[in-house]
Amino acid sequence: MMSELIKIRAVKPAGGKRLAITFADGAHGVHDFSWLFDLSGPMLEPLRDQAMFERVFLETGALTWPNGLDLSPWNIRTRMEEAGELMPAGVAAE
Repeated sequence: MMSELIKIRAVKPAGGKRLAITFADGAHGVHDFSWLFDLSGPMLEPLRDQAMFERVFLETGALTWPNGLDLSPWNIRTRMEEAGELMPAGVAAE
């Protein structure tokens, strides 16, 4: 069975290291990316600056930053599902 390609349709900063994310199928939620900063590496260091973190944009449906870092939409969706952060299309955020 072939699964549908997961893409992010919209992203916007939601305070701190959180981003409000909407997927192509309409599922949405706010995800805390603090876990990202438990990792290290030259691509992550610039994102410790809040202004740089908030410069996130979408490129081919993936979260991307000006320094070239991109994150898998599949990975983000899985993390959001596991954290109970993902709401189905049509369900308003609280």
